[in-house]
Amino acid sequence: MLIDWFTVGAQVLNFLILVWLLKHFLYLPILNAIDAREQRIERELADADAKKAEAEQARDEFQHKNTAFDKERASLLSQAKKTANDERQRLLDIAREEAIALSAKCQERLQSEAQELQQEISRRTRQQIFSIARKTLVDLADVTLETRMVLVFVARLQNLSTDEKQKLVDALLVAAQPIVVRTVFELPATDRTIIETQIRELFGAKTTLCFETAPEMVSGIELSANGQKVAWSIAEYLAEMENGVIELLNVKTAQNAIPEEGIVNEH
Repeated sequence: MLIDWFTVGAQVLNFLILVWLLKHFLYLPILNAIDAREQRIERELADADAKKAEAEQARDEFQHKNTAFDKERASLLSQAKKTANDERQRLLDIAREEAIALSAKCQERLQSEAQELQQEISRRTRQQIFSIARKTLVDLADVTLETRMVLVFVARLQNLSTDEKQKLVDALLVAAQPIVVRTVFELPATDRTIIETQIRELFGAKTTLCFETAPEMVSGIELSANGQKVAWSIAEYLAEMENGVIELLNVKTAQNAIPEEGIVNEH
């Protein structure tokens, strides 16, 4: 069988042309498409990995934040509990101190009221006693008692201090009015003479006297000249006794107040 080399050559050429055409117009686009798809898949996988990494990072951050939030919440709750307990204790302490202060104040007020009541009872009792004493002495006073008191008054004049005598002398020198002698009852002439004699011996012969009655006095004699006064009466003794009782009660009250004040301060 004879081989047609021309035909063989034409066929080979056609095959080569076909291969070249297939490569450039069929396989190359397919390969390019495959490469492009592989690159797209790789990009998508890379994007997926990146998103996965971002998701994992976000998850880790969320867990970290959640853990930090739990810790912060626990810390805030603990701090709030401690603050509430401290405030509760502070309010309890304030309430306790106010209760103690109120109790001490009430006790002090009650003690003060009791002391005032005791003082008022003592004062009224004292006033009543001395009032009865004055009334009794007024009822008992008579001319005979007044005569006896003249002698006592004269003795007091004789026992005046130098300073007291000088004050009376100075008052008499500038006095425009006579010396006034007051008694509850009108003195007999003999008693007046005794007083006049004693006063003139002490203050001078030209001394002028004026005798007056003063029913409001409690059995006694009073001599006055230009603001200066010499007196003796049972009322003076009663007044001195009353002042002594008042002073004694005040001292006892002050002594009783010292330990009570110490007790209040201890509370």
